[in-house]
Parts: sequence; C-alpha cells; structure tokens
Amino acid sequence: MVTVLLVVVGGGLGAVARFVLGGFIDDRRAGVRAGDYPLGTLVVNLTGSFVLGLVVGLGASHRVQLIVGTATLGSYTTFSTWMLESQRSAEDGEPGLAWRSVAIALVAGLGVAALGRLLGRAL
Repeated sequence: MVTVLLVVVGGGLGAVARFVLGGFIDDRRAGVRAGDYPLGTLVVNLTGSFVLGLVVGLGASHRVQLIVGTATLGSYTTFSTWMLESQRSAEDGEPGLAWRSVAIALVAGLGVAALGRLLGRAL
C-alpha cells in the first residue's frame, strides 16, 4: 500500500512539474507563431529522459525505479503531447517541422538518457 501511495504522490508531482515547466517555457514564447517548434515539450521530455537515465545509472532499486521512473517521470514526460504537436505541425502544412520535432526529440532523448546513465554510473 505504501508503494501505491508513493506512486500516486510521485505521479502528481511529475504532472505538476510538467505543467509548471511547460507553462513557463510557453509563456516566455508568447507571441511566437503557433507553428514554431514545441520547445516546452522538448525540454520536459529531455530532462525527464536524463533523470531516468541517471536513476538507472545510479543502480537504484526496482522500487525506486518504479516510483521515480514510472510514476514521477512517467507523468512528467509526455509522449502523447509530443506526438500530437508533431501531427498538428504536419496537418498545419509544416511537415518539415513535424519531422524535425520527431528526429530531434528521438536523437537528443537517447543522448541525454545515455548521458544520465553514464553520469549515474560514475557517481
């Protein structure tokens, strides 16, 4: 039961962190045309990937990985929003932006996850 409660709390914290950070970035970009790159989503997904790589690299227990990775970072990062924003870009006549969004996030996401793991192992 304690693990379930920690998942609930961690998930809530991750969702709030995503809302705050994404909103902060989007607010700073107010006035930028709607078709521009979804930077808030990218920052959230990359920081989440890095932290998950770090947690795994540190050799955290299965329970910690479940709570931090699945609950907190699972609700913090946002695959569905990333896909929707990419699809909307293509639908709005900007297929190049859509493909850039997918490619940058995939390559950079893998890179920061690997960097987090390496850093975690080094610590």
